[in-house]
Parts: sequence; structure tokens; C-alpha cells
Amino acid sequence: MFSLTIAAVVFGVVFLAELPDKTALAGLMLGTRYRASYVFAGVAAAFLVHVALAIAAGSVLTLLPHRWVQGVVGVLFLAGAAVLLFRKGDDEEEVKKPADQSFWKVSGAGFMMILVAEFGDLTQIMTANLAARYDAPLSVGVGAVLALWSVAALGILGGRTLMKYVPLRLITKVAACVMLALASLSLYEAIAG
Repeated sequence: MFSLTIAAVVFGVVFLAELPDKTALAGLMLGTRYRASYVFAGVAAAFLVHVALAIAAGSVLTLLPHRWVQGVVGVLFLAGAAVLLFRKGDDEEEVKKPADQSFWKVSGAGFMMILVAEFGDLTQIMTANLAARYDAPLSVGVGAVLALWSVAALGILGGRTLMKYVPLRLITKVAACVMLALASLSLYEAIAG
């Protein structure tokens, strides 16, 4: 049975938790380089997979060793920051369009980025907890998916708008710094427990 109240509560909780997360940052970076609708298609599909896993797993995801999850997330953030900082060709002011802008290439890149970056994320674990608590998988799933899609859309569209006013080089450096901070936090949590 579908509950609009549960879906609305889950939407609010997941939206607020995901807003300052790496999803908006990833969407922003992809949105500056690729067609927004293609990026969103891949990101949306990845979030469907994540929510389905969270709903299916229920509270089982919360039993994963938190330190391991944080360690892997920290290493992924470090790798992402390194890619952003050491990528060649970032000195030019204009955004060069990648050679292959096909739907499958762009949406596949968005899908893989979110699939890897969001696995074991706070919102995925939160969704699993909410599904176990409310015992209303459809309501929780709809609320979580809509919240994640909303944050992704804000990031993707925000990236396009931001590019009109701020050079890509600055956006890239800021994104890399944010990823380094997130990596430090995740690795600290992994070590400190």
C-alpha cells in the first residue's frame, strides 16, 4: 500500500541529506561538459539501482562494517580529486566538448560515476533504514528516488548556469578541494571508527 505521507517524509530526509553530498558535485561537473538530458538519464538510472538495492537489503546494509565502507569511499574521493587536479587541458578557458557525445557514452558515464560513488552512501543506508522502519517499500522507494533525482537535476542544471559566470578551471579546483575534504573526513571516520 502506498503512503503519500511516508513518501513525503522520506523525500524530505533524503533530499536534505543528499543536497550537500557528492552527487550535486558530480552532476555539476558532468553538466558542464555534456548534454544535461543525457547526464540525467544515466544518473537517474543509477539512483534507481541504488534505491532498489537499499529497499531489497533493508536493514542488512547497516550491518556492513562502517569502517570498511568509509575507507573505500575515502579512497574513491582521493582518486576523484586526483583526476580533477592532474587532468591535462584544464588551462584553457573554453570548455572543449568531448569527442563522443552519444547518448550511451554520456549516460553510461553518469551511470557508472553515481553507481560507484554512491554505493554504501549515507542516503542509501538511510533509505534501507527507512524501508525497514516503515515496512512500506514502495512509499520509501518513491520518496527516495524523487529526492535523489531532484538533487541530481539541481546539480546538473546548476553546472550549466554556473559555467556562464565562473571559469571551468576554478570550478574544477573547488570541486577537487571539496573531494579532498570529503576524502579526509571519510578516511578519518574509517580509522577512528
